[in-house]
Amino acid sequence: MTPVELSRTVLRALRAAVDAGELSATVPERAHVERPRPGGRGDYASNLALRIAREAGAPPRRVAEILSARLAAEPGIARADVTGPGFLNITLDGDPGTRLVTEILARGERYGHLTPDTGELVQLHIPHELRAAVVADSARRILRSQGALVRVTCDAAPDPAWADVLGVRVDAHGRPPVPLPTLRPVPAPAEPDPLRLGRDAARWALLLPAAHDHPHTGDGHLAQRETNPLFRVRYAHSRARALTRNAAQLGFTAAPGDVRDTENAVAEAAGDDGHSLLGALGDHPAVLAAAARHRAPDRLARHLVRTADAFLARAHTVLPLGDEKPSAAHRARLALAEAAGTVLAGGLSLLGISAPAYL
Repeated sequence: MTPVELSRTVLRALRAAVDAGELSATVPERAHVERPRPGGRGDYASNLALRIAREAGAPPRRVAEILSARLAAEPGIARADVTGPGFLNITLDGDPGTRLVTEILARGERYGHLTPDTGELVQLHIPHELRAAVVADSARRILRSQGALVRVTCDAAPDPAWADVLGVRVDAHGRPPVPLPTLRPVPAPAEPDPLRLGRDAARWALLLPAAHDHPHTGDGHLAQRETNPLFRVRYAHSRARALTRNAAQLGFTAAPGDVRDTENAVAEAAGDDGHSLLGALGDHPAVLAAAARHRAPDRLARHLVRTADAFLARAHTVLPLGDEKPSAAHRARLALAEAAGTVLAGGLSLLGISAPAYL
């Protein structure tokens, strides 16, 4: 169960409580779900009870208790506890890491996507400017992954090179008859020309900074070294694919399992738990949802860097060393590596950037 699906489950519990007369409140469009903060417990937490308590005319903790009873009966949820003034703390069935990796491998590059379509119609309008066109093109892809139908219009016909080099697509051009909300990121510099970087590096250079930040389009985006975030993301993807090939030569394949020992060892070596690969993978659906909501592909780009760095920190643990025989732990680590590669490939695709298996 992804955070987005869990959010829907929390809303379903609220709707059932309202229909049964247990609560009197308007069901919001979304319920915020996140990793528990210090003092919390379980796999996820939600502040929904605190948000609706005033309208429901009941203390937040009482609202949370009503919702927790209904959530505990939902498939895939082991328990739902109430902490503090009324936070819902939700524990899913089974080992969360195993469950997450299994889900990613089953869904492939569509992990984090919403199906079926939500019916939402989104109009994106942009000025005649290269970076705005690239941001809108990627925002379209991300919004589409979240079930929305998207139309992109531009003040004037895009330059042919924008489509030929960067794969930008615009549905119509010309100034709209009525004012429309317009995507206006800080424009790309005229020099050095981003187009000379080619599709992958140019799109990354224009998408990685937040919309209010100035993009840098120097040759550093082409460098095959660790200081280049795009290289790290694409290298991490190709490394994950290489591990699958190497494991096959050693006679074993991936099987999702408990990888907490590896995660804890990497966290201890790093001095904290800020490099959790499971955490990065688990956050991916929420990142896609936020990037779609805010029309901000930069959120996805930065999340891919975080995911790649977390994977590269533990890639050396996947294969047996020396005369060591492949074990269940190696199969579980390989499954985690394959899940990371899958998320990286899917994320790069939404940015309009290729993810080669060999780099």
